[in-house]
Amino acid sequence: MGRKKRIENGLIQVYTGNGKGKTTAAIGQAFRAAGHGFSSIFIQFMKGTGYAGELFATPRLFPLITMEEFGRGCRWSSMIKNGYVDCRGCGECFVKKGEATQDDRDMMELALERSRQVLQEGSHDLVILDELGNALYFELVTLEEALELIELKQENCELIITGRYIPEEIMEKADLVTEMKPHKHPFDQGLTGRWGIEY
Repeated sequence: MGRKKRIENGLIQVYTGNGKGKTTAAIGQAFRAAGHGFSSIFIQFMKGTGYAGELFATPRLFPLITMEEFGRGCRWSSMIKNGYVDCRGCGECFVKKGEATQDDRDMMELALERSRQVLQEGSHDLVILDELGNALYFELVTLEEALELIELKQENCELIITGRYIPEEIMEKADLVTEMKPHKHPFDQGLTGRWGIEY
């Protein structure tokens, strides 16, 4: 039996910008890594919807891909998940700027603790801090806390950070930065998120 390979020269990737595709790009990277036997973990900041398609696809690849959500839930999630209703766009699962609750802050502290643990242990080849940019923007995570996470990355770990509003200080630490820039989006024509495409 051959030796389990590790990622060589693990780098830091950032997917940011106002366009669609940041989490999707990270999922694609995890899927590729799984194909080579590498393990990935998604730590999702500010996400707790419970019905996004990736939450049901990734367990089929467990233990190569693990996904953990730290965010507000959705009261309609089981019906949305089963296709009975579409996302209603009520916004209950989103934090508004300046309106974060203590529960939101507590969930982000848990997400930070879990991120620290995973990065320190070096138990995963690929660590994805999904929507960390939004957690920073909504002042639920400090820049100092985010930079500390980057410093905890092990040499054989690839770190991916996603979200809008990634600060320049984080982009400077990254080896790869991709900005998703929208030129055209169905939302502009009033089309809401679609089951299996946007969630």
